[in-house]
Amino acid sequence: MEETMKLSETLEKCKECTRCPLHQTKTNTVFGVGNEDAALMFIGEAPGEKEDESGVPFVGPAGKLFDKYLEYVGIDRNEVYIANILKCRPPRNRDPLPEEEDACIVYLREQVRAIRPKIIVCLGRVAAKRLISPDFRITAQHGKWFDAAGFKMCAVYHPSALLRDTSKKADMLKDMKMIKEVYDSLK
Repeated sequence: MEETMKLSETLEKCKECTRCPLHQTKTNTVFGVGNEDAALMFIGEAPGEKEDESGVPFVGPAGKLFDKYLEYVGIDRNEVYIANILKCRPPRNRDPLPEEEDACIVYLREQVRAIRPKIIVCLGRVAAKRLISPDFRITAQHGKWFDAAGFKMCAVYHPSALLRDTSKKADMLKDMKMIKEVYDSLK
């Protein structure tokens, strides 16, 4: 059985990565943040401008909105782990290219192996298509549970989508309450 790298070792390898051209334009590697023994892990698609500047995922406007949802349902951001598929920001915050995801997914897999969460929540359609199913439809399937690769998984709207379309905020709140219930049942 393959030995899992420690998160710190994976981070160092990730910082040196040249597997795709995104390393040439990044300010910081945006690896992940939170409790390294978390039962609940949130995974988005890629860092944005504020994340690239700080090196921390979900700290820009979408991250601030995400924090409000966590707080509202009673999930402490410090007890979960938050990461993205890509660790470098795509130009103009465009969607990740398949070859960029392919190049970077190895780091996410190592993070998941090291953390061993019981629940993985995909933030948005890009993460859900990569981690749950290539034909995932976020509008129809958000908040539905799947068993994938030995994990209990679901997807919710990406917080940036809620900034563009506020009509989805009620669905997000309902999904986050449901995630909190499942999360509490594991404690």
